[in-house]
Amino acid sequence: MGPKIPRRIFLKGLGVALLVTSCSPEIATLPFQPPTPTPTPLPTPTPTPLPSADAVSQTYLSAWARGDYGTMYSLLTPESQLRLNFTQFQSVYTDALTQATVKQVATQPQSLLHTGDQASVTFRSVWQTHLFGNLSADNSMRLKFSQGRWGVEWQPTLVLPQLGEGVSLVFLSEQPARGNIYDKNFHALATQGQMVTVGVIPQFLKDEQKVINYLSTLTKVPPDKIKVQIDAARPDWFVPVGEITFEASLENDNMLVNLAGVDRRAHEVRTYNDGETGAHIIGYMGKIPAEEKQEYLAQGYQGDELVGLAGIERWAERDLAGQRGGRLVTLSSSRQVLSEIATLRARAGSSVYLTVDTPFQATVEQLLGTRLGAVVVMDPNSGALYALASYPRFKPAVFTTGFDVDAWAKLYSSEKRPLLNRATQGLYPPASVFKVVTISAALEALGLQPDMMFVCTGKWDGLGKQFEKKCWLQGGHGRINLVDGLTQSCDVVFYELGLALHRQDPQLLPNWARAFGLGVPTDLLGLTEGAGVVPDEAWKQANLSQPLFDGDAVNTAIGQGYMLATPLQIARLLAAVGNGGRLLRPRVIDKIVAVDGSEQPFEPEVAGTLPLSPESLDLIRRSLEAVVSGARGTARSAFNNITYTVAGKTGTAESGQEKPHAWFAGYTPADEPRVAIAVILEHAGEGSKEAAPLFRRVVEAFFEWEAKQI
Repeated sequence: MGPKIPRRIFLKGLGVALLVTSCSPEIATLPFQPPTPTPTPLPTPTPTPLPSADAVSQTYLSAWARGDYGTMYSLLTPESQLRLNFTQFQSVYTDALTQATVKQVATQPQSLLHTGDQASVTFRSVWQTHLFGNLSADNSMRLKFSQGRWGVEWQPTLVLPQLGEGVSLVFLSEQPARGNIYDKNFHALATQGQMVTVGVIPQFLKDEQKVINYLSTLTKVPPDKIKVQIDAARPDWFVPVGEITFEASLENDNMLVNLAGVDRRAHEVRTYNDGETGAHIIGYMGKIPAEEKQEYLAQGYQGDELVGLAGIERWAERDLAGQRGGRLVTLSSSRQVLSEIATLRARAGSSVYLTVDTPFQATVEQLLGTRLGAVVVMDPNSGALYALASYPRFKPAVFTTGFDVDAWAKLYSSEKRPLLNRATQGLYPPASVFKVVTISAALEALGLQPDMMFVCTGKWDGLGKQFEKKCWLQGGHGRINLVDGLTQSCDVVFYELGLALHRQDPQLLPNWARAFGLGVPTDLLGLTEGAGVVPDEAWKQANLSQPLFDGDAVNTAIGQGYMLATPLQIARLLAAVGNGGRLLRPRVIDKIVAVDGSEQPFEPEVAGTLPLSPESLDLIRRSLEAVVSGARGTARSAFNNITYTVAGKTGTAESGQEKPHAWFAGYTPADEPRVAIAVILEHAGEGSKEAAPLFRRVVEAFFEWEAKQI
């Protein structure tokens, strides 16, 4: 409580107050005004927080790892999409990854920072490459919130930090020397050599017609064609006319030097030293096929190289081509190196050594001559191929020079298909050679005895009178047992076997055919091959939308109908019979030798075993020997007075033309075979009359060649 005021002082103060009031001329009466209320402040609006940019950045990086450029582009800001279209956007990525030989991209987001409608993400990218191993880079991504969504503000640095506007990633390639291909005796079949392009520079020509005539004689290019090329060129251009060997350039040096306007330019080229010999084995080189270009670019190729397109050249492309090297750099628009990302030294290609011998290969080709067909000569104990002859042939050099356009066009358009290796890719009905499989299935799966008797009248109506079939021997074989049925190739015996096997189990004979290596590739080491056809229920439904009938099985039993096999498959089948039942993996590659001298040898491989008991195998072997030497053997006349033993089987396959295909396949010596051979002659006639004599000549050539190897 405050201090008390004295009464005297209080009254005195009150009187003063009244006095002041009474002296006022007018007393104003003020109206009553209620107190003004204090306004209630309105709530301050709180901004709605923007969604996180995390989902967009992660989706973008995940899409990159998948190569989903469409999704990536859709996540760019509208402004970025205005600056470059999708094609441009995609090409920046794909071009860079191709130059770096990238096979896989991995990305990992690391941190995210928001600042209003801006965001930044740091991430790491790892490029798994074919040539440079793993290339990693720490990077950052800017994002902007616009038009209701987050978008990536795209810059070239998103691909790689070292990139930018006008900066590109480039692989400066160093191409190594290609390895050689040798035969088993170290004879070079394919090597790196030099060719010389002969041409003219029009502005320096003094006697144009003289030059044209001379170059036409030298290069075999028609004069009028040379004239057209010159007229179409600018005066200072080098106009290539044709290619000649380095030796030819030296021989004609004096004349070429003294012809004003003539110029020569040497370059490396693949050279083939033996013309057509072994062409289907060696193969050929050519420009990278358009459909395979991306695959080659990813491996460090520039896209304009010649690569193996067939034969050993294709199979061993990676070994022969060596390790491409060079520098992965960034270049400015003026082609100046700005930074070096990675470096790799080139390594020369390895050389490939084959199992074939060139002189023997040439001999087999000469024996085949100009007859359409093929010959396979195989070691029955190792699977090594001594020779593979196919006709028609070609010259591999046609593809590497690139100037003989007419010759190149003829090869591709010829109805005789000279580029087809008939030995490994040609598909033919195996005809009676297949009876080896049929009798094997009958002995093992049906339990038939070798002395089981059949009657052949030259006709067979086991499928009904309306489906009567004939034996190749019109008069019939009479009473004949199972094993003699193989020796004399009696069709009636095998009609019966085919029907019995089919009715026991429709899958029986097809399964046995595959167990003997038919209907599937032999897994040949070194060359492309055909798989052939073994018709069964599944195959016929898939290809013809029909069930497998009894008649199909009967046709298959004699190697006709839909059954198809390659000469290589037939040679391997007979080799397996001869070597005791081992189904070998054929190979034409002996070893691959690197530039440092290290070797990768290829040893014999057993791919399977014939499902035959020793007793059944012995019966079949004796029957096949009797085909050649027995009193009623189908090939007896072709082997009169031979000094060695042979076991084999003739075959005459329907071809759809007047003359059938002729087969003979077998091995020799019959007791301990050292060589297995298959011969097919297209549209030639009967196997015993056409193929068997050629088989004999090939065997004789083999023994002569073998004697020289010791």
